[in-house]
Amino acid sequence: MSQSLLLQWLLDMVARKGSDMYLTFGAPPIMRGDEGMVPLSEDILDDDLLAQAVGDITTPDQQAEFDTEREFNMALDLGPAGRFRVNMFKQRQHSGMVIRQITTKIPTLEQLRLPTLLGELCCEKRGLIIVVGGTGSGKSTSLAAMIDYRNKKEAGHIITIEDPIEYVHEHHKCLITQREVGVDTKSFDAALKNALRQKPDSILVGEIRDHLVMEHAMNIAETGHLAMATLHANNANQAIERIINFFDRSAQNQVLLNLSLNLRGIMSQRLIRTKSGGRRAALEIMLNQGLIKDLIRKGEVKQIKPVMAENTEQGMQTFDQALFNLWKEGEVDEEVALAEADSPGDLKMLMQREKLAGGDGLKAVDTSNLSLG
Repeated sequence: MSQSLLLQWLLDMVARKGSDMYLTFGAPPIMRGDEGMVPLSEDILDDDLLAQAVGDITTPDQQAEFDTEREFNMALDLGPAGRFRVNMFKQRQHSGMVIRQITTKIPTLEQLRLPTLLGELCCEKRGLIIVVGGTGSGKSTSLAAMIDYRNKKEAGHIITIEDPIEYVHEHHKCLITQREVGVDTKSFDAALKNALRQKPDSILVGEIRDHLVMEHAMNIAETGHLAMATLHANNANQAIERIINFFDRSAQNQVLLNLSLNLRGIMSQRLIRTKSGGRRAALEIMLNQGLIKDLIRKGEVKQIKPVMAENTEQGMQTFDQALFNLWKEGEVDEEVALAEADSPGDLKMLMQREKLAGGDGLKAVDTSNLSLG
């Protein structure tokens, strides 16, 4: 196998608007796109082909790290083919990798059909903003759009610490320093220990993976800066619970207090298949204000969702409200919305009520023009 063959597959994936390529022992290269999982070639990958694929895109030091750690992440820039995020791994003692296309042009919030509320959050002077969702949910793209919004609106210095760097930001009103874990710094922890000495206004933490990185993120917010981060969780409730569980029980009350004082909001995202065959983001938005602040401080996380549902005029919404809106707008099928819902029974009741009302029932929650004011 040569890099030109790998490049050929990647070019084919880009031309067919695929998002990911899978290289797995005993199978052909597979592309994921709107039409599902599709082979890119009839070639069956064996150990020699996979080893050559790894060698074609890594340095000797990177290969050594992969051999030792059995996992490796990197960004790949292939010029005409574009920019990609690569995850290498071992499975049943064979090498494998997943290569995800990264859009080089940063989309705007409007193009992503995300509310400007998220851009306004990103322009706050201090606090902590967390974007959560599963792998492939579009978290990184949404955060890139939020940073781009601030970059074009507010002057300052933004530091990003990522693993790997996905979107390359240009300097507009902000000076943007982008650091890649494993290339520019040894770890998130090492980079964050020195980040405040670099006089930032805002710091993006690519992913919160443990209590050390979480402590850094909260310290950034407590010292009068804006911290933005991603976290693997399905919704705001799970995000708060996961943060709490990073810490020993003896420290959890203090963590809850710090969150209640410094958290600005949590945005949870899932990509939902639309009727047209594309994908659309369904957003849950939690803002840390009023009663929610008290619930976080008391650790009454399960009481947060009902408060979000009742405060849509402030810009908040639950996942099920977002799914209801997408269904009412004709974007997604009822079956798809119900399959993605946190509470399918409750969502089905909303839909039935809307049908009985003949379109004059519950109105879709419009967050596109809401502001923090």
